[in-house]
Amino acid sequence: MSDPKQFERPSDAELRDRLDPLQWQVTQEAGTERAFTGAYWDCHDDGMYRCVVCGAPLFESDTKFDSGTGWPSFSRPVEGGAVEERTDRSHGMTRTEVVCASCGAHLGHVFPDGPPETGLRYCMNSASLQLDQGTED
Repeated sequence: MSDPKQFERPSDAELRDRLDPLQWQVTQEAGTERAFTGAYWDCHDDGMYRCVVCGAPLFESDTKFDSGTGWPSFSRPVEGGAVEERTDRSHGMTRTEVVCASCGAHLGHVFPDGPPETGLRYCMNSASLQLDQGTED
């Protein structure tokens, strides 16, 4: 992957060619995959979870935990401002959306019901992530 700090957003056509339809819908249209269907909801492999759009490091596997929700859940993102949080008032509720700080791709939402260490549950879509196994930045 290229250096995410140098990421230049490809055109929509280029992104549509590179991303599968679910990855496009999740990352570019703030969609959500169905619970218990994503590649990483029950994955226990070591490595770095990266943004599927730009390759930026987002979450280390040692912060992943089983939340029982059917989506990959993490207690915290990697250090250095990897993600940004935004208020999301869609679907008649107020939530905190999580996006990639490098490219703005929608990743999921964060909730205040995580493990005691942080009290946070970063509930991410597998479609927005790519696991780089055995490597952590």
